[in-house]
Amino acid sequence: MTLMVLGLPGTAQRHTARVTELLQSWASEGRRWVGDPRAWRIVALPISSPHLPVLATQQSHWALWVDDDLEAFRRGYRLLKQIDEQGGPRRLIAVHPPGVGRQGLLANLQYVAEAYFGIELLVLAR
Repeated sequence: MTLMVLGLPGTAQRHTARVTELLQSWASEGRRWVGDPRAWRIVALPISSPHLPVLATQQSHWALWVDDDLEAFRRGYRLLKQIDEQGGPRRLIAVHPPGVGRQGLLANLQYVAEAYFGIELLVLAR
């Protein structure tokens, strides 16, 4: 399966490896939907890609990378706005460094995504 990820700081393997690590963490917590984390093909797509609207109709698994620094909310908001403006996917899963909890940052981004942009942002953090 392919997971298209928006918001990673780059497209290199070291960036996509962060998403694979999170999938491995979720799988070890017993989240069966992940299956074998190594079976996922992680594709980092720059938000500025002219292919975003077409890929949004062709790919079914999308994620938004949310970092855990002080600018994470501002960056996440800006990415959600761009996704909306550029015809990106309407449903994404929030992927983030392990240890980021549901309260605060992720809950706020989830609210903003739905209320301001009509985007469903799935948050799986505990």
